Amino acid sequence: MDATDLDYRARTRSGCIPPELVSRLLERGHVDVVELQAGRGEWFCALAWARLLGAQGRQADALEVLAPYLATGWWTAVAAAAELLEGWGRVDEATEITRVRMEAGHLMALESYARLLARHGRAEEAFTLLRPHIGEQSLGVVLVDVAAAAGRDEEAAALLAARTEHRCSDFPWCCRGLDRDTAIGLLARIRERQGRTDEAVALLRTGSTMLLDNREQLAALLARHGRLDELRAAAATDDSRYAVQRLARLLEERGDVEGAIAAYRQADGPLGGDPNSAFELAQLLARHGRGNEAIDVMRVQADARNGDDWILHTLSDLCLDQGRPEDGLAHLAALAAARGGEEDWDLYWIRLPLIAARDGVDEAIAQARAHPEGASSYAAPHIAELLASAGRTEEAVAVLEQHASANSHDLAGYLIDLGRVEDVLAVLQRRTPRPPELSDGSWHDDPPF
Repeated sequence: MDATDLDYRARTRSGCIPPELVSRLLERGHVDVVELQAGRGEWFCALAWARLLGAQGRQADALEVLAPYLATGWWTAVAAAAELLEGWGRVDEATEITRVRMEAGHLMALESYARLLARHGRAEEAFTLLRPHIGEQSLGVVLVDVAAAAGRDEEAAALLAARTEHRCSDFPWCCRGLDRDTAIGLLARIRERQGRTDEAVALLRTGSTMLLDNREQLAALLARHGRLDELRAAAATDDSRYAVQRLARLLEERGDVEGAIAAYRQADGPLGGDPNSAFELAQLLARHGRGNEAIDVMRVQADARNGDDWILHTLSDLCLDQGRPEDGLAHLAALAAARGGEEDWDLYWIRLPLIAARDGVDEAIAQARAHPEGASSYAAPHIAELLASAGRTEEAVAVLEQHASANSHDLAGYLIDLGRVEDVLAVLQRRTPRPPELSDGSWHDDPPF
């Protein structure tokens, strides 16, 4: 095995059995296939099989399964093995394999090692280890988490306060690590857990840009502490929508559904132009049995942003959920006419579930195939889904087999359902050449740069 190859296949989900299909194999009783493939370089099979063995008390066998992957030095395998070992109570072994990788210079291993130490009574040691890395954003976050267990909140706060004094002279090139606004957010976390909520709020309101993350953190903090007046004031002025969202959620949790709806409908809210808040309002209305109002909200957005597929999807789904497929189709047809009457497949297929609900699956399939792009590789999964939903899995497979390379995961899923495991492996384990590695960061005079 080779760490680079394992990493590429795991990241791209290519030339391998992806985790969702490993789960499907297990659900359909193909445990023997997963066991066999675990020993043949299929990482997601190996991980699932090791977890099963561990759950059966066969820890030695589980580690034997992972051993070839660990031998490559691949961090993903190391992290998975450490997680298993910790779960089995073998903390010293988990710590040791993580430490070895950390000492080899792996940044993520340092983070995992520090968190392991902190979880098992060695927070002081973890804090000392992380302290020199306060300037690195991901490790700064870990240091703040570890500081509480180590009883060193004030020391962490002092380190962060020093970072908040820095102002970039050449943004964004100056602070590639822990920038001022991120440091403010982390310092506010410390102050909040110390009970110094007013200081945390004041911190999050500072900064030249008021980073979006800090706006979200401020809204969440105000909601956690029930500071409704301040949250309302933030919702009225914050264009990031975080405060409106938190205010509405808090009011809904308290049983004030009308107040939550009013929060979304405030001036310059969803009806004035924010499609994300409109979506949240529609979901809120639907949760409380007001689906028809939810449809009206999304219809306004669809009219205003005709052609935005996610808005049309939401509108279609709401019509389907409310048993109004005919109305949904009428809405979509009117919107299509406003766009000139012709629809590419990426918008056309949205109507297929509505057609199936109103006129049946065969009519939906017929209309799909009549579309100019109905025989394309990207139309095949939608037609296959219609067939499979009607229990016609063999036909779904036949449709996808015409474009197997472009739809390998969808095809494999249906093949698993049919018990055609050998065909599954043939489809998924077809290797394609790996693209060239990216530059290592050094300069070159000739391409690729």
